[in-house]
Amino acid sequence: MNYEVTENSEYDFENRMVAPEYTPEDAEVENPLRPKRLNEYIGQDKVKENLSVFIEAARLRKEPLDHVLLYGPPGLGKTTLAGVIANEMDVNVRITSGPAIEKPGDLAALLTNLNEGDVLFIDEIHRLSRSVEEILYPAMEDFALDIITGKGQMAASYHLPLPKFTLVGATTRAGQLSAPLRDRFGVVLRLELYTPQQLAEIVTRSARILQIPIEADGALEIASRSRGTPRIANRMLKRVRDFAQIISDGVITYQSAKIGLDRLEVDEVGLDANDRRLLKTLIQYYNGGPVGIETLATAIGEEAVTLEDVYEPYLMQIGFLSRTPRGRCATPAAYLHLGLTPPALAEKESMQQKIDGI
Repeated sequence: MNYEVTENSEYDFENRMVAPEYTPEDAEVENPLRPKRLNEYIGQDKVKENLSVFIEAARLRKEPLDHVLLYGPPGLGKTTLAGVIANEMDVNVRITSGPAIEKPGDLAALLTNLNEGDVLFIDEIHRLSRSVEEILYPAMEDFALDIITGKGQMAASYHLPLPKFTLVGATTRAGQLSAPLRDRFGVVLRLELYTPQQLAEIVTRSARILQIPIEADGALEIASRSRGTPRIANRMLKRVRDFAQIISDGVITYQSAKIGLDRLEVDEVGLDANDRRLLKTLIQYYNGGPVGIETLATAIGEEAVTLEDVYEPYLMQIGFLSRTPRGRCATPAAYLHLGLTPPALAEKESMQQKIDGI
């Protein structure tokens, strides 16, 4: 299989250890670790089961696989799964992203260079411009391009047949996809966050490929702090390896993994210093909320959009932060994690002390 990335591929990222977005530094670790087949792909069991049926049926009919939409949080393996689909179908895959396809001509160039049955993977497909989407509709439905050249009396329409291909679209924001585009995908699959046990398997497999000695407890310690995301787990594995070389003769043990991740300020549930700073500001300065997003952003020196897109999703997933019509609120779980007493419990203890003193 020819695994090709177009020159204009773009990825937004944050330089945080626990940021699930792709960074150029991840390529060094991720590329050799990507599973090539479904039986090598760990986790996402429901997705794999359904996908294996669709792939096998398409191969028996000797047809391209129907268009596939993959959605879910970043870092869960959507790009990897596109490569797996191409391998299982024994075809090539071409990779690009929504922001990289600026004009209809860019998309036309991609489509006309595909071979029969090839996979075109478009990451962040919800960021395609409307004019590009309009070109994509007939390409997905009829495998043809309708191109108009010139203006006025000199205008001419061309109907250009395309080879039958499979479009695999990936998005972290399925709600932002337009209905006409979403309806043209025959297979829609949601990727879920991984369990610590699944991530421990991934870490162990990655360590084996990278020839890093690792103990089961060390793999589980890395997995438990990885926010349910394989990309973060592999990134942590690479950093913990450095600590293991100094602390435990190159073997990643529970102790070396714990010391390494503590030094990197990633705690037991995967929060880093920035996450804890946000929660402490919310609790100590605003009594746990509610507080408006703009006010909170100003207090910690970040932009509001960064809080919404980078910090809040995971804090809400683990139940440490809630959004209300009046603003953001820290939950009792956040207080307990930071070693603080939740307001309701503090009131109860205060009342009990008054009763005991009577």
